[in-house]
Parts: sequence; C-alpha cells; structure tokens
Amino acid sequence: MEISGWLIFMLLVQVIHGIGTWKLYVKAGRKAWEAFIPVYNGIVLMQIINRPKWWILLLFIPVINLFLFPIIWIETLRTFGKKSTADMVLGVATMGFYIAYVNYTQETTYHANRDLKAPNKTMDTLGSISFAVVVATLVHTYFIQPYTIPTSSLEKSLLVGDFLFVSKFHYGARTPMTPIAAPMVHDTLPVIKVKSYLEKPSLPYFRFPALQKIERNDIVVFNWPADTLYHMYKAADKRYDKPIDKKTNYVKRCTAIPGDKIEIKDGIIFINGKESILPERAKPQYMHKIYSKNGVSSPTLLENGSTEFTRKYITTIYNQNQAEALNPYVRGSIQNNDGTVTVFTEQKGIPNNVISNNNITITEVNDFEREANFTLENAENLRKKQIVDSVVRIIHKDVEKSIFPGNKDWNVDNLGPIYIPEAGKSIELNKETLPFYKKVIGEYEGNDLKVNGDEIRINGEVETSYTFKQDYYWMMGDNRHNSLDSRYWGFVPADHIVGKPIFIWMSIDGINDGIKNWSIRWDRLFTTVSGKGQPQSYFQYFLIALAVYFGFDYFRKKKKKKEEA
Repeated sequence: MEISGWLIFMLLVQVIHGIGTWKLYVKAGRKAWEAFIPVYNGIVLMQIINRPKWWILLLFIPVINLFLFPIIWIETLRTFGKKSTADMVLGVATMGFYIAYVNYTQETTYHANRDLKAPNKTMDTLGSISFAVVVATLVHTYFIQPYTIPTSSLEKSLLVGDFLFVSKFHYGARTPMTPIAAPMVHDTLPVIKVKSYLEKPSLPYFRFPALQKIERNDIVVFNWPADTLYHMYKAADKRYDKPIDKKTNYVKRCTAIPGDKIEIKDGIIFINGKESILPERAKPQYMHKIYSKNGVSSPTLLENGSTEFTRKYITTIYNQNQAEALNPYVRGSIQNNDGTVTVFTEQKGIPNNVISNNNITITEVNDFEREANFTLENAENLRKKQIVDSVVRIIHKDVEKSIFPGNKDWNVDNLGPIYIPEAGKSIELNKETLPFYKKVIGEYEGNDLKVNGDEIRINGEVETSYTFKQDYYWMMGDNRHNSLDSRYWGFVPADHIVGKPIFIWMSIDGINDGIKNWSIRWDRLFTTVSGKGQPQSYFQYFLIALAVYFGFDYFRKKKKKKEEA
C-alpha cells in the first residue's frame, strides 16, 4: 500500500471512530466534534479514560499498536461502566465496534475518577502480560533483537551457537512492512508452523535516522534477498514472494559498499583495484588439501584450527541398536564387499561414549590426502610441522554457472569486476550490463522491465541507462568455501538491512547436536562483536556488578526492616 493509500485509510478510521464514539465524548463533558479530529481525538480520549497522553504515540507504531488498541477499547468500556467479562470479550472480538453499539444503544455513565486497578485477578494478569509484550515488542522491533548464529559461514569470527544482540538503531531502525504480525517471532509461528503475519495491509518502507553508515567489513544482519522459498508452508516446487521484513535473516560481512567495484582473484578480494584489508578480528578460512605419506589424522586437523572436514570410519554393524546409535553422527555410508561399512561424519566424529556404550567395533581411516578449512595463518603454521608433507590452498578454476550473474565464466574464487549500485548513480544499460542489474531494476526497485532483442523497456519506455533508487551492498562469509552469499545471489538492497550485531551474550558449542552435547564457550560470553584487538569477555565484570547489586539490595532491605521495627 502506498503512502496516499495509508493516509486515506487512516482518515477513514478517524471518521469511523468519530461516528462510533461522539456520544461518549459528550457524556464525558467534551464536544462532539472533538471525536472526529485526527490525533487530537486520541489525546482527548486518553484524558477521558485517564491514561497517559503519550499512549497516542504508541498507536502509530506498527505491531505495537496491535496490542495497545485492545487495551484502549477495554479501558473505554470500563470508563463508561461496561466492566463485565462479556463486555471485555465483545470489545476485543469486534475490534472495537462494540463501543459504537454501546454509544448508540446503551445508557451509560461516565466514571471520571474510576479505580484504574483491574477489577479482578484475571484482568490484572492479562494487563501485566499485555504491558510486558508491548515493551518487549517495542525493544525487539526498534532497538535490540536477539539472534542465533545457525551456520558456519562466518567461522571463526562468529561461531555456530553464538547468541547475539543485534542493534536496530545503529543503521536506523526499520518500521515493519507487515504491521499485522505476531510479536517477537519471524516468519513462522513455532509448533504449528504457519505464517506469523498477514501480507495485507502492508506499510511502505521507512527507516529512522541512523547512528552510522554501513562500512566495509562491518558484520551485518539482513533479510536474504533471494528468499522465495515456498516449502516452509506448502509445496517445495513453488515460488513464494515473502514481504521484505519476513525474508530469512542472514548475517555476513559487508565486503563492498555502494559505489565500489569488487573483484575476487584466486580467493582474495579486491575493492576498487586494491586488496581488501580485513580487521584483526576477521579470520577468513579457505579449504586446503593436506598431504602426508603417514596419513593425515583428524586430531592434527583439529589441533591446528580446522572447523570443517570429513572423517571416515570402517565399522561392522551387528544390530539395530548400533545402527540407531551411529545414525545422528553419520552423514553418508558405503556398504563394503567384506560386510563392513564405511561411514562418514563431520569433524567432531563419533563420541567415545557412543562407541563404548553400544559395543561398536570401529576404526578411523586417516587418508594420505584430506581436505579441511584453515585460516591462512593456521595453514602456514601446519606447513612448518613435520607431521604433514604439504598444505595447498584450494583455488577453484572451473566455471560455476551458479555464480552471479549466471552468464560469466566465473567461480567462487575468481569473479568480477562488479559495480555495486549507489543511490542516484547511473549505469549504461545494454546486453552486457543488464544481467547484473536486472533484478535490481525489476524486483528490488519495482519497475516493469521488458527486454526484446537489443531493446530494453522500463515502464514502457526504451532506456539506454538506469539511475538507482537506493543503495546496495555486497555481503560475504569469512568461511569462503562454505558460505551462501552475494557471490551466488548478488546485491543486498538497503531496505533489506536489519541491523548490526554488537554483543555475544551466550555461546554454546554443539548447539545442533542435542542438549546432551552442549557445552558453554565461557571465553565468548559477554564479548563484543566488533572492535580493535581480539574479543575479550566481560562476563566476570557482569558477575561482579550483579553481586554488588544483590549485596546493596540485601542491606537496603535489612536497614528498612530495622527502621520499621
């Protein structure tokens, strides 16, 4: 819905409000016309129901207003003597229209100095819950959002199982585009697995002023532009165009900003012709081949900092219990001619207690050549050790047609140069440039784009150039050979930006392996995401502050009891 449409809708709501409440305004000693004046009628209503005038501001905040409207409907009914449970239910169930029924058909009395306390314990509990939900939703939507790292694309900068606080206000809080939605969940309601929002009505894109601009190498949370997955709700083979703010949240490093030209040569990023220098905390990883005539052991890979490689075992499975015990850890298997089975696992392998508790006969195979991810520093350190013969960084050379924009002889390690669109800047449009910006023009910026041979029409007009309406960014993961990022789907529009990760408050190793395998990474608790030097935990200071607070509170209460005695 465009802004003009929303203005008409809001005006209509004001007219309906006036028609449905003007008699109540008169009962309260106000003028009938006061019920019809937009915004002013809300201020007057807050005075009538004896509630703070600033509540009217909350009515204009998407999602928050969904919870405040029912509260105001109930408060209005109570102010005019309608206090029964039936009145409360009808007020909410009819979306406030029951008030209009009362306005025209019921004899009412205005209680200017009514008791503001809830009439019963149930209403008091509901009121407390509603207030808590409003506050939590306000914080979650416009200030700080909790976020969990689900994948290893930013390993080792951010780890799988890191629990983050993401700031909405650093880059400017974005108002929800889907104003009718469940609070504090994303696109799906848990357990019942249905959409958490209504697509209509929708709000136009709006962002509050930012504290800072997105800079190169910032870690950013954003809505995945390519998220058109339908299988979350129904069939997997259909496209589903989600609202922008309900697309899947991703977290990557912003490697290029609007106006940049990015190029990747043998896995190394170049911005505007110069090698990109990452901050100290960034630890990009690349897949390497490790060779050893004595076999490359898994402990060697783990001890030298690898977080992703495959382990191979030979085992004999004698019964169903053994098969079920191994199943959570196995990612693939091969039946051998001698009756044994070759199984493959991720880098953590199979726990010793699983093997011993189920009497499993198993041997790990250390191949002479293995692949594993390492930072360049860790790979260099491993090369210096006599336990391996060589360590070679894998550099992709074969053409990958899945690489953006899909018509170049590029791959994950070699692509570009690509110009990153900047608002207000223009590019020449032709067969060579169109594949890069086709989705920008047609999908992200809402134009009618048609191509007929060499002719490019935008909104019915033949065009040879295009001026961008908003900024775009290039996002990549630090785990360069295991990251679904801009190399595959291109640019991230500014209206898809969610926020900036600022703080790790909890970190659990093995978060995807079941609660029995969880272990807290104590050194990552209460660490900042960005900043100079290596991350430092402030958890001990938090505990000290907590102890001081409880100690102060204890002695304060003790002193108060003495004074009252």
